[in-house]
Amino acid sequence: MNEIEDIDKRTRQREFSNRFIDLPVKFLIKHNITPNRISFIGLLFTSVASLLLAIYGLYFSLWLSWIIPAILSIAGAMDLFDGEVARRTESETQSGAFLDSNLDRLSDAIFILGLIYGGLISYILGYIILFLVIMISYIRSRAENEGIDMEGVGFMERAERILFIIFAIIGELIFYFISDLSFGEPITIFIPFITSVPVSPVFFISIIIFTFGLIYTVFQRLGYTFKTLKNLNQNDIDI
Repeated sequence: MNEIEDIDKRTRQREFSNRFIDLPVKFLIKHNITPNRISFIGLLFTSVASLLLAIYGLYFSLWLSWIIPAILSIAGAMDLFDGEVARRTESETQSGAFLDSNLDRLSDAIFILGLIYGGLISYILGYIILFLVIMISYIRSRAENEGIDMEGVGFMERAERILFIIFAIIGELIFYFISDLSFGEPITIFIPFITSVPVSPVFFISIIIFTFGLIYTVFQRLGYTFKTLKNLNQNDIDI
């Protein structure tokens, strides 16, 4: 990812943020809900959705199953709101950023465990995904310690990961229940290395794309960091 693409991505993210979260953020600010509280609310919703996934809640019924993507959407929204509330109220602090980052990692781990225990991904693939998610976060943290701005760098940052999984689950529900109603049983695929239970082709393909997207993001961030550090070192030598 070059510098121009990086700036464009950040601009698009800011435009999206201003367009869709303005009213909710104003509501949170009006009712004095702090960024830290919003972060904890996001963790709570993620935990509830993960628990429902772990107890096979995705296949409860045609109507009840939609609770999971709805809860995940709220959790994802909280991830956007906390930072925006902090910026607008000028309450951004190092301790708040530290707390938010750690709660995000905890939310990621809890959600992946929910997918594992619910059988939507196998134990092996789940641990691979967890490792990749941690690496994506660690690379950013380590790079920013070296003075590199990593905001917007990477194909599948946390916001993109949340959206992708939400849409993958929605696609799973639509295909699973429509095929069940149409043919008397759902059309599923089962390959033990990928999932622990049969899933629809939609989710099966989605989770493979998701995994390769994570791998690509790791190499993107590594490449961007090495390139930037090399340029910085060259500039130091020239000086």
